[in-house]
Amino acid sequence: MVAPELVKAAQAGERDALITLLREIESHVYRTAFYILGNEQDAMDASQEALIRIYTKIGSYEEKAQFKTWVQRIVTNLCIDKFRKTKPTISSDEHEMSFTAEINVEDEVISTYIAQDINEAIEKLPEHHRTVVVLRYIEDFSYNEIAESLDLPINTVKSYLFRARKQLQILLQDYQKGGVQG
Repeated sequence: MVAPELVKAAQAGERDALITLLREIESHVYRTAFYILGNEQDAMDASQEALIRIYTKIGSYEEKAQFKTWVQRIVTNLCIDKFRKTKPTISSDEHEMSFTAEINVEDEVISTYIAQDINEAIEKLPEHHRTVVVLRYIEDFSYNEIAESLDLPINTVKSYLFRARKQLQILLQDYQKGGVQG
C-alpha cells in the first residue's frame, strides 16, 4: 500500500517522492497489464505508458478515490485500448519451472500446467470479463474498488464476475479432459 504522504509529496512536485512512488507501483501496474493483455511485450509497453501517464497526471489525482483505484483505472483503460487494437498472443516462455531438491518435480510440472491452463482460460474470456477477473483475483480488489476503477455499477461487476467464473469453469473442465491427468 502506498503511503498517502508519498502521494501528497509527489503531487507537490517533489521529484524524489514521485520517483519513489512510481517504483512502488511499477510491479502492480505491470502485473495488471500482463494479465489483461496476456503478452509480455504488450504488458511492458502498456506499463510504461501507464507510468508516464501517472507521472504527468499526478497533479490531477483527487482523494475522492483511493490512489490504487485511480492508478488501476489508468492501467485498465490503457490495456483495454491496447487490447482492442491487437489480438493477444500466448508467450511460450512465460512459465518457467525451477527444479530444486526440495520440490517434487512431478508436482512442479503439474502446477505449471495448471497455471498455464488458468492463464490461457483467462485470456479466452471476453475483455470485460477478463478485466474484472484480473482486478478481483489477481489484484485483490473489492467489488466496490472494481466498480470505481471501471466506472461500472457494482451489480454489473458482480454479474461480470459470475459469468466469468462460469466461463472459466467450463474452459478449465475442457483443459482437464484434454490436459494433464494427475
